[in-house]
Amino acid sequence: MKKIKVGVLGATGMVGQRFVQLLEQHPWFEVTEVAASERSAGRSYAEALEGRWKQPVPVPERVAGMTVKECKPGLDCELVFGALDSNVAGPIEEDFAKAGYAVSSNSKNHRMDPDVPLLIPEINPGHIALIDAQRKRRGGKGFIVTNPNCTLTGPTLAMKALDDAFGIEKAMIVSMQAISGAGYPGVASWDIIDNVIPFISGEEEKVETEPLKILGKLKNGGVEFAPIKISAACNRVAVRDGHTCCVSVQLRKKAGIEEAIGAMQQFRGEPQALKLPSAPAQPIVVRMEQDRPQPLLDREEGKGMSAVVGRVRKCSVFDLKFTVLSHNTIRGAAGCAILNAELLKAKKYI
Repeated sequence: MKKIKVGVLGATGMVGQRFVQLLEQHPWFEVTEVAASERSAGRSYAEALEGRWKQPVPVPERVAGMTVKECKPGLDCELVFGALDSNVAGPIEEDFAKAGYAVSSNSKNHRMDPDVPLLIPEINPGHIALIDAQRKRRGGKGFIVTNPNCTLTGPTLAMKALDDAFGIEKAMIVSMQAISGAGYPGVASWDIIDNVIPFISGEEEKVETEPLKILGKLKNGGVEFAPIKISAACNRVAVRDGHTCCVSVQLRKKAGIEEAIGAMQQFRGEPQALKLPSAPAQPIVVRMEQDRPQPLLDREEGKGMSAVVGRVRKCSVFDLKFTVLSHNTIRGAAGCAILNAELLKAKKYI
């Protein structure tokens, strides 16, 4: 099968690097373009990295020698993955969509736009129908899809399984977020070592609102948000990779611990049915040990694409509480955007 040519916008950053790593040897996609800031443009990818490659494998040799381009339409590809800083991502992604490219973005800028799908493919694959409205608005074939904030994937997968089975009315989410979520160089070592930082700008608002769109239903050409109330508290902790969240939920239909565990263990979505290349066989893995999940031990579950749930138990305020871990730069960022693109290909949008 001839592979689809893809580009990576913001290729020198932490998430951009993860895209490059995950796309190497991908069965459907082949990186043919890497793009970054004007400062990096014109240099080889290896040179532009300036020793800042932070992935667990070497820079792919084929990509290392590519010339970095500016983030402007004219790239030799059909699909671009967006890993740009939110300060610049919005108009650049719009320019690519207007020029006819498919944009699978990790940036926050267009997540809440009414005609932009905010996708976790196991949860809301039907939302890709919003692309038709986007294309009509732009008058071309280009479009933007987004994946959610990196903190949300694990909790929202678990909440989807519980909401389908029992209904959810309210949720409390307390995050313990890895430093890689802040990019590179990110949080200064002087600030994070021996410390917890109980504030991440804009994070709590995203955790409280984005799941409502993801869990919502298509209605009258838009998304009717899920009627769930969420309260969030977000913290940065001295962990390299893997966001951990403590979640409490109030259910519409009461459920026992074993029933809740069963609902999460049995949960599957369209990516599993379609056998998409990046889809984990089990999107939610439940650990029964009383001290799991742990980032060091569990973040690579399902090649970093599974959410790992543990400590499912009764809650004295709501109904159930549990801990959930997901790999923030794989499942929460580049991996989810790639899975989104795989779904788009399977549905013939690219």
